[in-house]
Amino acid sequence: MHIHHLNCGCMCPIGGALFDGFSRGATAHLVCHCLLVETNQGLVLIDTGFGLRDVEAPSSRLSPFFIKFNNIQFDRKYTAIDQIERLGFKASDVRHIVLTHLDFDHAGGLEDFPEATVHVMQAEMDAAQHRDGFIASGRYRPKQWDEVKRWKYYSPGGEPWFGFEAVRDLDGLPPEMLLIPLAGHTRGHAGVAIQTPEGWLLNAGDAYFYRDEMKSPKSHCTPGLRAYQWMMEVDRKARLYNQDRLRALSRDRSRDVRLFCSHDAIEFKAFADQSTAPKAGTGD
Repeated sequence: MHIHHLNCGCMCPIGGALFDGFSRGATAHLVCHCLLVETNQGLVLIDTGFGLRDVEAPSSRLSPFFIKFNNIQFDRKYTAIDQIERLGFKASDVRHIVLTHLDFDHAGGLEDFPEATVHVMQAEMDAAQHRDGFIASGRYRPKQWDEVKRWKYYSPGGEPWFGFEAVRDLDGLPPEMLLIPLAGHTRGHAGVAIQTPEGWLLNAGDAYFYRDEMKSPKSHCTPGLRAYQWMMEVDRKARLYNQDRLRALSRDRSRDVRLFCSHDAIEFKAFADQSTAPKAGTGD
């Protein structure tokens, strides 16, 4: 199993360091941290970021509010399909896509992989189909996934994972991949856990947004991202509860689990650099 870290979206909201904690100018830099996993069952994509159709015709696919609020930078080079092709693969090589949730910045590339089976929590699809209210109608964009032919839906159950509910035995996927329900940001939001030779890797999606929410002795989030989390949450109690549990996991089981969220550019760079660094003893 080999894991590639992909940035499948660039968002630059006005606010600079008030959002990302490091930018010196007026705009921030947020990523869409996705994973491409090479397995014996073919390629597995964890989230898709924005897709080709989003880049080509954003106003017909996405909410004008979120386009402007997030200052989305539409460029083909950020799409998963473009990066996968640059790695020497084809769209048809992607056999499965596992989603943390169906927000517009996580599911925009689904239709770039028409032969893939898409795996998502049942509660998330239920919420996406109802789209109640201004935020829900903006975050869930059916045009991004109305041509998907093969869906697999899941509910929590089975043996827990480090005390978290888990969905094991995802249909057609290796047993090393699990869905970890982390509701709060959306009704059916989930993390995706992958067992690697170095331990577990957890894509926590939008369960948190800023690196210091997990890694600092005292939790800290920038004002911009704190406000964005409040705006997008559907269940504050569940969101904060799951953040507390993730914080404990990152503190108490750091040797066993490495975790990251979807939009922190510093986290993305650290994981991407680590994945491309020469391995000890290779002579590279």
